[in-house]
Amino acid sequence: MSLPALFREALAPAADLVFPPRCPLCGAAIGAQNGLCPECWSSLALPGGPCCTLCQRPIDVPGAGEEVLCAPCMAAPPRHDGVAAGTLYNDASRDLVLAFKHGGRIALAQLMAGLIAARLPPLEGEWQFVPVPLHRWRLWRRGYNQAALLARALAGRTGKAVLVDGLIRTRATPTLGGLGRAERKKALAGAIAVSPARADRIRGARIVLVDDVLTSGATSDVCVAALRRAGADKILIACFARVPE
Repeated sequence: MSLPALFREALAPAADLVFPPRCPLCGAAIGAQNGLCPECWSSLALPGGPCCTLCQRPIDVPGAGEEVLCAPCMAAPPRHDGVAAGTLYNDASRDLVLAFKHGGRIALAQLMAGLIAARLPPLEGEWQFVPVPLHRWRLWRRGYNQAALLARALAGRTGKAVLVDGLIRTRATPTLGGLGRAERKKALAGAIAVSPARADRIRGARIVLVDDVLTSGATSDVCVAALRRAGADKILIACFARVPE
């Protein structure tokens, strides 16, 4: 166990005494700081089979095997090498995302990263976790990049590297909520690039692209395209919640 982890474990009883553990969704008393109550755990929708091998989109096809592709991936094969989603987007996962992203509940990063890590394939060899970037003005207003916090937590759990500034926002973009896929793609065109200072770290690398929510895939598509142009070898997408289509 690392020194920071030992330090946190030693201080945990005192922290629990001052701040009794509460479920971040309903407020019920729980046994540890990084968890949910049994009822809220059961309200999360966890991905399961059958689902698309490439994008993890649920497939409602009786008798579908383990190696199956969804219609969109067959029609237009994605440029990434797979998706690992901790949960499927529903009311419970939405509330966690909102508390984490806009409510300042940054301690939720460990809980959310644990669910994502459970869905990751074996990461053999050298991999780097790279978060979807925020524009500097949005980062300044929010105070943190939620994707970067998840990337750091995942790196700590897996022992892999993290490159928090591997990707940059070259310009500000509007809020994408409520926009369709085509509108999102237009808004993001040319807005994300590999940081010139990190180009050598991306070339030939194996990358896990990290975000909190995967909606239409427009943002991840732009990130993947930038990473491919920079010569990334393999790219997995990891998110906390995947929005079923």
